[in-house]
Amino acid sequence: MLNINQSAPDFKGIKAYQAGEFKDISLSDYSGNWLVLFFYPRDFTFVCPTEIRGFAKHEADFKALNCDILAASTDSEWSHKAWFERDLPEVKFPILADTTQSMAKAYGILNESDGSADRGLFIIDPEGKIQYVVISPGSVGRSVNETLRVLRAIQSGELCPIEWNEGDTTLGKA
Repeated sequence: MLNINQSAPDFKGIKAYQAGEFKDISLSDYSGNWLVLFFYPRDFTFVCPTEIRGFAKHEADFKALNCDILAASTDSEWSHKAWFERDLPEVKFPILADTTQSMAKAYGILNESDGSADRGLFIIDPEGKIQYVVISPGSVGRSVNETLRVLRAIQSGELCPIEWNEGDTTLGKA
């Protein structure tokens, strides 16, 4: 199990589809930036596109917080290309093809029964340390607004109470 302030499991040269192109992606490509890395179960499904579209809709909000978005599933880059070009052309961030399932295993979210990734989300700080983890069943989509709220709270360096939002009073320095 991954723990807060632990180094994020490294990955190198993973094939990805991004806005019409294939590229190789490594965790080190994001060094110095915040990163939201989220896994989803499969391409051509029902809940997954709602999440992916949600992150795409808020990509500028993440960029304003010096945070990149990276998605991953165990489907191939060719599957990503077919699905994203057909159904999700608005998505501009990279979609990793974890076909060896090595990332899903390393991040502790591989569904051994069918080889898919469970729904896992990780906020990784600029030093490569995990600061937040959410793992949920494949049938339940995550909240992009909650991810943004938590990112802002972590970046504030303050003690943030329940339902805290940017601009609200904090409980002081962490």
